This record gives sequence, C-alpha cells and structure tokens, in this order.
Amino acid sequence: MGILESIILGIIEGLTEFLPVSSTGHLILVSTLLGIEQTETHKTFEVSIQLGSILAVVFLYRDKLFSNITLWKKLIVAFIPTGTLGFFLYKVIKSLFDPSIVVFMLVLGGIFFILVELFYKKEPHPYHSVEDIPYYTAFAIGFFQSFAMIPGTSRSGASIIGGLLMGLDRKTAAEFSFLLAVPTMFIATGYDIFKHYNEFNLDNWMTLLVGFITAFIFAVISIKLLLRFISTHSFIPFGIYRIIIGVLFYFIVLS
Repeated sequence: MGILESIILGIIEGLTEFLPVSSTGHLILVSTLLGIEQTETHKTFEVSIQLGSILAVVFLYRDKLFSNITLWKKLIVAFIPTGTLGFFLYKVIKSLFDPSIVVFMLVLGGIFFILVELFYKKEPHPYHSVEDIPYYTAFAIGFFQSFAMIPGTSRSGASIIGGLLMGLDRKTAAEFSFLLAVPTMFIATGYDIFKHYNEFNLDNWMTLLVGFITAFIFAVISIKLLLRFISTHSFIPFGIYRIIIGVLFYFIVLS
C-alpha cells in the first residue's frame, strides 16, 4: 500500500468514524476497490488510523475533557461493557472481519435507525447535555456501543441509538458518542498496535502516519458537519444510506 492509498483510506476513516455508517465497513469496501488485501497488517492499519479521528474529538472537546472529572468518570463507566467484552472476546471479534457480516450489519443497522427515528419524539427529553447524563444511562449507552464490535455495526451508530432510546436529544446523543470514542478507541487501538507492532516496517509506519494525519483533519470536518446536520434533520437519511451502501457492498465485494 502506497501513500496515495493511505490518504484515501485516511479520508474515508475521518469522514465516517463519527457518522453512524460504519467506518470499518467503508474501509473494507474501499480497500477492496483499491485492490488491497485484508491482511493482519492492513487490518491493524485500519484500526490504528482511528487514533487520528479520536484526537479530533480531543481537539474539539478539549475544554470538557480537560476540566470535567465527573464527565471522565461517566465515560469510564460507559466504557466498561465494551472493554470487558473486548478483552475476553478479542480473537472472536477479529474473526468477524468478514464482508458478509459487514453487509448484514450495515443493512440491519440502517433498519434500526429508521425504526428508532420513526418512534422518536422531539420532546420532552430529560437530558440535553453530556454533563446531565446519569451514570446508569452512561452504562446503558456503553452496553449498546458493545454491539459495534461486530464489523459493520458502527460504534457511533450503536451508541447514538442507545442514547436516543435512553432519552437524550440528538445533539447530546451524538456528542456523548464522540466523547465515548476517546477511551474506547484509544484503548482498543493501543491494544491492537501492541499485539501487532512487529508487523510494521519503516514503510508501514510512514503510510500509517499519513493516514493518521489525514483521518484527523477529515474527522474534525465530519464532526462539525454532523452536528450542523442533526440540528435540523433526523438520522433517517443515515439509515437509508446504510441500506444502500450495504447493497452496493454486496454486489461489489461479495458477488
């Protein structure tokens, strides 16, 4: 894989990590279109450049993250379900990186988003900021996030759906999903790099750095655009998009 492919994948990662459309699914699809084989090294590259996206959250929400200990406690509580399951099921999760599973979860997640939004009520919502979320609600959202260990589900999508079902308004659900990505993805990515660091040579690290920086830039753009979009729209367009991309994924990758 060269620098150009790394830039393309960094753009895809940055744009899709915080949209409820499955960044993993998109990376697998685009890698297939680029003719890149899903080796262990490449899978680790896809996971590692997510750090760039996560740093975009740290950059945009640095005031909240660096000044609110209570918020961190809630994020840690929310991380517990994913962290526990991820630790014990690491090998099982890695074995699920299969295109057919991605297709199924893309479509299923799209249907879920449409159904949740059809029953979603604009008012009243008990929680209108991430600071207001109680610990039990944070844990419940974290439980929903754990389903995203299945490729194609979307970490942000699962946690946003959890937030909506637990009474958060759309903006708060999205922002808590962004913030929850910080401990979740830092730990998951760090563990994956630790497990496979010996597979990278100097050229691998250069492409990884390029993908990392690209993902950071486009994640900042994506977060701002998503918050602007959901201020006047529902998540139904993302549900429809997931179904469409799932069908395209099937014909491009599996047929």
